[in-house]
Amino acid sequence: MQIDLVTLVVAEYDPAVAFFTEVLGFELVEDSPSLTNDGRPKRWVVVRPPGAQTGLLLARADGERQEAAIGDQTAGRVGFFLRVDDFEATHRRLVDAGVEFVRPPRTEPYGRVAVFRDIAGNPWDLLGTG
Repeated sequence: MQIDLVTLVVAEYDPAVAFFTEVLGFELVEDSPSLTNDGRPKRWVVVRPPGAQTGLLLARADGERQEAAIGDQTAGRVGFFLRVDDFEATHRRLVDAGVEFVRPPRTEPYGRVAVFRDIAGNPWDLLGTG
C-alpha cells in the first residue's frame, strides 16, 4: 500500500508546472486532457520528485470554494515536506531562483529545516542534512 498522489489546488496549470519542474526540479509525469465531472475540459497534471513514488496532482481551481483554498490547503500549517540530500546547496539554489522562504534555516534534531512557499502560497518544509 502507498499514497500515489496528493492534490494541490493551483490558480493555473502552466505556472505551477514551471515552478515544480524548473524551480524545484520535479519531473512532469503526466499532462493529459481530461474532463470535469460535468464535462468541462481540464488537465490531468502530475509532477513528482525524481525517483519518488508519490506525486502531486496539480489541479486548477474550479469555482469559488476551490479558489479560496489556493495557498491555504492546510489552514496555514506546513503540509508538505521536501527532503533533499544536500540542504545547503538546495536552499541556496531555491533562494537564487526567487523562492520565498518565510522561516530561515535552522538545525533541529532531525536535521536542517527552512520553510518556503510554493507558487500557490502553501508552506513547505525543506528538510535535509548539511
